[in-house]
Amino acid sequence: MSEITLWKDRENRKIDPTLFSEKAEKLAITLKEDNDKSKKKNKRTQIRKFYDEVVRLDTAAKTRSAEEWDNILPILNMLIAKAAYAQGRDLVSKNFVKFIRSAIGQISDPKDLSVFANFFEAFMGFYRLHGPAN
Repeated sequence: MSEITLWKDRENRKIDPTLFSEKAEKLAITLKEDNDKSKKKNKRTQIRKFYDEVVRLDTAAKTRSAEEWDNILPILNMLIAKAAYAQGRDLVSKNFVKFIRSAIGQISDPKDLSVFANFFEAFMGFYRLHGPAN
């Protein structure tokens, strides 16, 4: 799986034009293939838990003051540990953890989180199409 890069040009805040289409679909197919190898991994309900948490944090970042961002970022980073735990329980694949780690590693402000949340939403749409039935 190739790494997900949220920004085409971070300095000028230009999002990769294929991020929410081609790259989201490619990740969905990769995680579906992981599920094909082990039916226990990457179930939609498990992936959805991570998506819901990202959306919750994105909403919090948009509605709270800038000072509170310093409290949101550590909670967002804790998703990496939660993904690792889920991998340890054989609920998600190594590729899912790699995706979470890579994307969260690129987040330093609320705008980054917003792009990540939008990417995750696009991915979830493609995962519904390509992913497992459960």
